[in-house]
Order: sequence, then C-alpha cells, then structure tokens
Amino acid sequence: MNLQIIIALVVIAYILAAFVFNWLRPGLVLFSAAVIFLATGIISAEEMIRGFSNPGLIAIGLLFLVNEGVKQSGLVTHLAKVYLPRKKSRMPFLLPRIMVPVSFLSAFLNNLPIVVNAAPILIRWSEMMNLSYKKFLIPLSYAAILGGMCTLIGTSSNLVVHGLMLENGYEGFHLFELAKLGIIVALVGFLYMAFLGNWLLPGERILTRKRRTETKDYHYNVFLSENSQLIGEEVNKRQVNGLAGLQVISIEREGKLIKAGTGTIKLESGDEILLTGTADRLNYILAHKDIRLKGVEYLSDINPADLKKYEVVLSPRFSGLGQTLAEFGFFEHFHAVVLAVHRNGERITANLNQLELKEGDNLVLLSTEQFEKNWGNTQMFYLVAYVQDMPLERTRRKRWLSFGILVAMVAGILINEIVSYGFGVRLNIIVMIGLAAILLVWTGVLPWQNYTKNISWDLLITIASAFAVSAAIKNTGIADALAREFIQTVHDLGPLGVLALIYIFTTLLTEIITNNAAVALVFPVALVAAQMLEVQPKPFFVAIAISAAASFMSARGYRSNLIVKAIGHYSKGDFARIGFPLQLLVFILSVWLIPYFWSF
Repeated sequence: MNLQIIIALVVIAYILAAFVFNWLRPGLVLFSAAVIFLATGIISAEEMIRGFSNPGLIAIGLLFLVNEGVKQSGLVTHLAKVYLPRKKSRMPFLLPRIMVPVSFLSAFLNNLPIVVNAAPILIRWSEMMNLSYKKFLIPLSYAAILGGMCTLIGTSSNLVVHGLMLENGYEGFHLFELAKLGIIVALVGFLYMAFLGNWLLPGERILTRKRRTETKDYHYNVFLSENSQLIGEEVNKRQVNGLAGLQVISIEREGKLIKAGTGTIKLESGDEILLTGTADRLNYILAHKDIRLKGVEYLSDINPADLKKYEVVLSPRFSGLGQTLAEFGFFEHFHAVVLAVHRNGERITANLNQLELKEGDNLVLLSTEQFEKNWGNTQMFYLVAYVQDMPLERTRRKRWLSFGILVAMVAGILINEIVSYGFGVRLNIIVMIGLAAILLVWTGVLPWQNYTKNISWDLLITIASAFAVSAAIKNTGIADALAREFIQTVHDLGPLGVLALIYIFTTLLTEIITNNAAVALVFPVALVAAQMLEVQPKPFFVAIAISAAASFMSARGYRSNLIVKAIGHYSKGDFARIGFPLQLLVFILSVWLIPYFWSF
C-alpha cells in the first residue's frame, strides 16, 4: 500500500464522516477532497477542472432556470388544484391519480419544485376531503423519484453517470434509454403504494364510509391573560369551556410540565398552555380576550387581523444553520415570530431561543403578508406556505407560456433523439434546455433581475467535484482492489453477482452521502470490474443510475424526501417502514431486468 492509496483512503473516510455528521455542505465536502487529491498529485489539474465543463453539469444548471420559470408561472400549483379528485375514493384509486402526473412532470423537471409546490396543495386538499395528509406526502416524493429515474434529465445523478460514461470513452444514455426499466419500476411502485400504502403509511386509514379522519393540526402556545375569565376553569378530557375547537396538550406551571388527559386540572394565573387545533383557530386565538399567543408581543404594533401563520422548511442556503434562534436573531432578519419547530416528526416549543437550527427543520411562523412578499421566493427556505389561504397570484398568460415552452423543450429533445437514430445527426441537449431557459426569461415568466439565485451552486459544485473524486479513486488503484473483491465475493454468480453488489453498494452510499457522491465513488469500481470480467460495462452503469435515484428508506439521500419529512412531521421509522419493501422490490426488478435490456 503506497502513500497515495493511504491518502485516498483517509480522504474517503473524511467524505463519509463529513456527510454523516453534517460537517460541511456537500459541495464543500467533495471540493475539499478534490483539492487534496490535486495537491498530493493523485489527480492532474485537468482532471480537477474537467467536471466543471462537463455538458451534463451545464444542462443541470440550465434546468434550474427552467424549473424556476415553471414554478414562477404557478403551473404546477394550478395543475395540482385542477387535477386533484373532488370526491372521496379508495386508496387504490386516489394514490395512482396523484402519483402518475407527478412522475410524468418529474421525468422532465427537477423533483424539488414539483414537491415544494404540490405539498401544501395536497395538505389543504386532504383536509377539505377529511383525509389524513400523512397518507399522501411520502407518495408525492416517491412519485417524483420514480419519474426522475425514467429519463436522462429526470434526476441529476443520471446526468452524472452519463457524463462519466462520456469521459471514459463510452456512449452515454439516450433521453429515454433508462425508461425501459424505469417505467416498469414506476408501475410497480404505483401498485405497491396503491394497495399497501393505506396500511404502511402513518396516519388514520382511509375508509370511504368513514366521515372524518386525521387532518393536519397546529400547535399554539398561549398565556392566560391578566384577570382572565379562564382562571379556575377545569381541563376535562383535554377540553376547556371557552376554548372552542382547541384541545389542551400540556400546561407549564412554575417550571413543571403537566400533561393533559390524565385527570382534571384547574387553570391558574401564569399558566403557559400548549393547545392544538386546525389552522383556522389562529384568528380565533388572536381575537380571544382571555388568552395571549406566545411571541405576539413582538408584533404588538400590528393589527391582529393582519397576522398570518406560515410554515417554512430550512434549506442548505439558510444563513443561520448551526446557530440558535437567539444568536441568529430570527425576528430581526425576517420580522416573524417562531411559534414552533418540528424536527424528525417531533414538535419543539420549549426553549426555542436556545435551539440550534438545522437543515430540514420545519418552522411555524407568525408574521404579516409582507413575509411572503419578501421571502416567498428566497432560496433560504425550501417552502413558504401560507397555511390559511395560499393565494395564487399568477396570470393565465404566464401559465400557458411556461407550459408551451416546457412542451416545446421536451418535443425538441424527443425529435433530436429520433433524428439521431435515423440520420446520425445529434444536437447537444444543452441547446434545447438553453433555448427553453432564455425563452422563459424573454417572455417575462422568469424574472431576469436575480436569475442566478435560482441555481443551486452547491449541487453544481458537488457534481463537478464528484468527477475529480471519481478520477482519484481510479488513479490510486482503489477501484481495482474493490472490483477484485466484488468479483471474488460472488465468483460463482459472475457478472450478475457483481451487478447486484454494485447496486447494493450504491444504494447504501446514497442513503449515507447522497446520490451524486455515491455515483462518484462507485462508478470507477464498476468500470474496472467490467474490464476484469471482460464484459460490457453498460449494465453496471444502469444499475448505478437506478440505485442512486431509488432512495426510499430515508430522507438523507434525496431532498424531496427531506422536504416531505419536515412538512408532514414524519419520523425516520416512517420512511424505513414504507420504503424498505419498495427498495427491495426495485432491487429485485433491476437485477432481474437490467441484463435483459442491456446484455453483458
């Protein structure tokens, strides 16, 4: 073992640890590794910068502009409102109706804006239909994942695999090449969720004869006002006379927490009460003379009728990550009061000022409509949703323009694929995506003043650095050693066994260090394994692409999972329970069908 191998192993260990413990943003983690490899001579300067000029990276950057244009037009939100069922039905009919169109859009657009726009609409729709919102948000994310694995541009990891194939002298994927397997996987995913989702997903089971089921409730911390008429009232079965439509969860009294529901409790002066109720109870509480909402004193100069409740999910761009609410000065930055924080499915309301903020935290805020105007399109939040109303201020003209441009882009790419087969003439996919992006700007759908803020630079740096890390693994001989171990482990099964190991290895890394980083580590191993076995490497490349996209067991591997986990207040166990069987099904289908569609 020479010095370069030791350095590479240490750096790989650093990458794994940095992702697990969230030491740095993903782009900085992989860029730091690439710089170390360059400084130690493991990779050349050309290999270091090669990823930054990769066509796939440029395509991803342009797709961010297309995605934002579609988002700004309100197209996804409008389609969600129009398409959602108006009548209650059984889960085998409800879920496919929601998942199929989401998957179709995700095949051509980034998953993130689709999930961000559709999630609050789904929550409100489920409440209007008296259905449990928890039955629909995880399927929403899964639908986006299933659609993304069907096309070359459906997810960034597909483009990374494609770029690495081109870099190593192989023909890349065609636009719909992965759809041969992806469509089958998606159909199985739809059926799995339709028939088992009602039992495996959290929330009350949906029965067509049942009149009422779980809806999303919100928590309100209130104080008893001085001389409150509620002092001396009894809390019986979580109910208090004078607090209509609200239930008492707990009472904090002189530093002690008293849980409601265990007996009769009399309210006393100075009690801090945690209430739960639907979103429409906010105005009721603000107008109530006997209780005062915690934190409302910061907004005392504002008419209570003008106060609104929002939910936001902190993104990696949020500037206060790692700081407490007090250190960051949340109110000073956004003129909004934090009422509660949801993390890993748990509500946190006590000692909020000392809570260290993390990516994916779901914050419940109290502010005015100015908050949405100032921060509605900021990249610091994954989601800004007005709980009570969610108005859609978009013109019909912009919706139709964005729809037409999106259809033209897809048609152009499709025609290009057909022409390339028949006549051998193939335009770069960047041409089609670039034209769509500038048309969205020229027509006023996408504001040009601050267009660069819509690009996830961290993701682009992650992908570009992934190419350099992949080259380092190949140059040091680590790929050779791992490939040899794979071959020896499944010697009797041959290429099929290696294919299964590559799939499992990529899946595990995706859940730990995200999909693009996993592709960077596994691709050189797969390439060397194919050379050692003297077989075609394309089946291995397809396995990497599918397994990197198929992230169902946790929220770590895919950002759309992280979003719905925060919004839906899911726990880690919820994803594992519903996601592991689906992950296993996709694995079996892939190992069985990949050699059929792409022979060794």
